Amino acid sequence: MLTVMLNAGFGVLMLLALGMSGGARWGWAVFWGVAAFAVAQVATGFLIQRRIKAAMDGVQKILMDGQKRLQAKVNQWQMRPPGSLKQAQIEMEREQRVVVERALEASQELERFNRWAPLMGRQLATLRLQLYWMLKDFKKVDELMPKVLVMDPMMAAIKLARMHMLEQKEGMAAFFKKQTRRLRYGQGALLYALYAWILVQNQDIDGAHKVLIEAGEKMENETLKRNREHLANNRIGQFSNAGLGDEWYALHLEQPKIKMQRQRGNAYGRPF
Repeated sequence: MLTVMLNAGFGVLMLLALGMSGGARWGWAVFWGVAAFAVAQVATGFLIQRRIKAAMDGVQKILMDGQKRLQAKVNQWQMRPPGSLKQAQIEMEREQRVVVERALEASQELERFNRWAPLMGRQLATLRLQLYWMLKDFKKVDELMPKVLVMDPMMAAIKLARMHMLEQKEGMAAFFKKQTRRLRYGQGALLYALYAWILVQNQDIDGAHKVLIEAGEKMENETLKRNREHLANNRIGQFSNAGLGDEWYALHLEQPKIKMQRQRGNAYGRPF
């Protein structure tokens, strides 16, 4: 917002300078004043967005590097399963927390752009909410939720999941419909799967089936298709979003069923 005010001031100064000095008629002075504002806005916007992108990329690099280290550890455990699965999970969660906390610390670099870039405060709130969500720090999540931008299916799914956790049934259907209206073909499998799951939890089987029928008209997804068939054939107990993998479990509504396979010959069972 500050950049808009400064650039507007620059445009007004240009207008007055040309008009009062006689360098141009007042009509042309207004034109060149507006043009000066537009050029200055584009130039400063480009420079600020480039710096914001660099800071955002720094946060993403911390997360990606951390993910690579965690994946390497999982691969190691596949070759040599840990003695205690529970202890291995605790270790993974501890290392993930360290990575996310580093990313939160790095996000402070973005605060200096709040006064210079429109909506920067809301973009930063959205980023931090997703990081706190990973940490299951729901107190921070609830503090940030009114400030976030819900611009993609994952963020919409997070908000919908939190509404379910808080038993905020009122407004849930309207929010879901609003978010799905903006989706393009093939998008939003997680959002549809989540809302259908919520309806099943609330014993609204017909509503869940209708949601999955609508999803089938917008995308091809095996998990959604399988769940639609389960509900159509009254196999409610077989409804499962496990086929969506980590994307589903990242919503913290269910825990993955982990089985430690016994060693057979020279092959080791997958621990996760």
